[in-house]
Amino acid sequence: MFDHAWKLMPKKVREGVTSYVDAVRIFAQIRDPKVLRSLAPSGVRGLLLKRGKQGVPARMTASHDAYFDWTYPSDQPEMADLYARAKRGQWDGARDLDWATDVDLENWERPILPPEFADFRYGETLGIKLSRADQGRLTNDLAAWSLSQFLHGEQGALLAAAQVTEAVQFFDGKLYGATQVVDEARHVEVFSRYLDTKLGKLYHVNDNLFVIIDALMADSRWDMKFIGMQIMIEGLALGAFATMHQLTSEPLLKSLLRGVIQDEARHVHYGVVALREHLNNEVSDRERREREDWAFEIAMLMRDRFMAREVYDEWFAGSVSWDDWKLFVGRSPGMEAFRHNMFSRMVPNLREIGLMSPRIQPHYEAAGLMRYFGGRAADAITAEDILGAPSASLTVSAA
Repeated sequence: MFDHAWKLMPKKVREGVTSYVDAVRIFAQIRDPKVLRSLAPSGVRGLLLKRGKQGVPARMTASHDAYFDWTYPSDQPEMADLYARAKRGQWDGARDLDWATDVDLENWERPILPPEFADFRYGETLGIKLSRADQGRLTNDLAAWSLSQFLHGEQGALLAAAQVTEAVQFFDGKLYGATQVVDEARHVEVFSRYLDTKLGKLYHVNDNLFVIIDALMADSRWDMKFIGMQIMIEGLALGAFATMHQLTSEPLLKSLLRGVIQDEARHVHYGVVALREHLNNEVSDRERREREDWAFEIAMLMRDRFMAREVYDEWFAGSVSWDDWKLFVGRSPGMEAFRHNMFSRMVPNLREIGLMSPRIQPHYEAAGLMRYFGGRAADAITAEDILGAPSASLTVSAA
């Protein structure tokens, strides 16, 4: 009877129901009850109540201790060096980028993303049948969606960096943290301006990203803010920025991403320095296990759930099933390149700060992420290393 009633529902209604079913599946996969309890309120606000899509500012209640030190010590030489580098590395997004560059979305000689970013031959087997012109427009919209999520993540980083500057217990870390607040404001500025003036499109925040940001803003523990923002979101963003920098042929976007990558490499380095000693020497085994489990679940949210739902809703809701869209996006060469670069940045950083114990490694192995375990962490890699990496190579399936 249920199957019959399901088939009688309008297709758009069925797709709306599946979004709620997906939300339940996400949290059903979380193994640790403590992690589930910590993420559940944010999950309700983001995945069920859609607080990121209501067209009004989202209120997130923040609760944490601000750590004052009235002796102003020089207590972390590596952070002091990062602070000096950050002061030298400041740039002006309005003045230092050539905003007069003409961005022609139909100029396939220098596309935002290459035509092979998505595998449209595979898409045809799933009912995604588009003209060549529409394939180009969909690829541009996937680029706009990605850049929109970068922008939303950078706003989260802006607010979290301000919190971290208050809460971090190293005074040199506070000085460096202030430079990150300035960096994040600049990133919000340039991504917002590019989307507004060049692409003319801004997508809502993805519900899964909203959940992560909401959980971080509300958490009272300073080290959880560091793990979530500096290691997880910033680390994954650094890999995503590097991928788009490699793939794009649009000169203004390439220049913009170069500047952002130079900043983000410092940010993730900061997180590794701040957390390495703390997590290895100053928390209990129980607290370390809880943080380790939390980081794994956030990694799974990021790996499996950033499926451009907002693009699907605009283009295909009611004509292509959500499950088929996930297959199409999940195996697109461009998204595979994103995932590879993102986790090659994040997993070594988790190892370096002590959140990749033998206890958790089998879970990363089952998720296909242990292949990144031996990579260089953020304290051993520079922005120049990232920018000089070979360009991503995209291949699509045979016809």
